[in-house]
Amino acid sequence: MIVQTIQLALTPVFVLVAIGNILNILSSRLGRVVDRARYLQERHNETDGADHDMVVLEIRLVDKRISIITNAIRFMVLSGLCIGTTVAVLFLQGLAGLDMHGAAAIIFLASIVLLLVALLLFLRETQVAKEALSIPRDYLELHRQI
Repeated sequence: MIVQTIQLALTPVFVLVAIGNILNILSSRLGRVVDRARYLQERHNETDGADHDMVVLEIRLVDKRISIITNAIRFMVLSGLCIGTTVAVLFLQGLAGLDMHGAAAIIFLASIVLLLVALLLFLRETQVAKEALSIPRDYLELHRQI
């Protein structure tokens, strides 16, 4: 019976590994964004005019990115907690002989929904990052033929 329980718990454990890897990526991105925010905050008081406006616009985008990444991490961690709970329920079911298939399925489904929300937030953050990385039109000098 315990062998079947272990086999049944393998799928959620693989999802948990994937969640851990995605959390690592999100944490790295958050670290880089925070570093950029600190740099921009230093430049905030050192600039004026158009340069200052560009710094303020980027600070706004960085603030939005921090918020989105933090929310993605929150949903990813909640998903991981649900996966852990699913595995625990499966083992309780196997060891105690209780019929908890429905509860395990609902918790697992909740974890997948939370994972999907986190991935959508990650996608949104990459779109905001693209906005921050766009080269201002002034620098492109599109009016010139080169």
